Amino acid sequence: MKIVVFDMDGTLLDSKQDITLSINHVRAVNYNLPPLSESFVVESINAEVRNLPKLFYETEEYQEVDRELFELHYEKQCVQNPYLYDGILETLEKLLAGGVKLSVATNAPTKFAQRMLIHLEVYDMFDVVIGADRVKLSKPDPEMLNEILTHYGFDKKSHNAWMVGDNSKDMLCAKSAGIDSLFATWGFSPNGEHERLIHMPREILDIVL
Repeated sequence: MKIVVFDMDGTLLDSKQDITLSINHVRAVNYNLPPLSESFVVESINAEVRNLPKLFYETEEYQEVDRELFELHYEKQCVQNPYLYDGILETLEKLLAGGVKLSVATNAPTKFAQRMLIHLEVYDMFDVVIGADRVKLSKPDPEMLNEILTHYGFDKKSHNAWMVGDNSKDMLCAKSAGIDSLFATWGFSPNGEHERLIHMPREILDIVL
């Protein structure tokens, strides 16, 4: 058995415009703060060590009122502008045709991940879609990956598995789960550092198939 687990935002699809619009909505309504740029938001999200409430809302911790307003806004916003990266659909189709099992592990809430993947007509390609709300600890903790591997009855001696992601949290998650990892540079982290960089989705095929 071969398994490929994808991160979502910045790996499968580009969602930075909608994420940024929803963050800026919270900034404006709750704090009367000026808008942040897409590049700042993406860089902040992908940083290995960061305080996102401080960076986004100038608070030390997430306030429930901010979380609620973001999710209310993002539920409609998240399907306005996302798109699959070039080559992703074809790569997914070829992986499935080759008998590879596909799943998604994202630090986004599961309901948004499902909504976006359904909107982009790829949801049914994945056996498991799991977000941070379904586990106690999000990536880089391996809990999400472990749940997916358990779903498949993964056996390290006879099966192969890869995590494809665009930030260090994905790579650390894979390492902790004891599987291989591929760092995608076509999305949110074009200057990523990892022992195995891939620059186009089709490169996954040469490694996995």
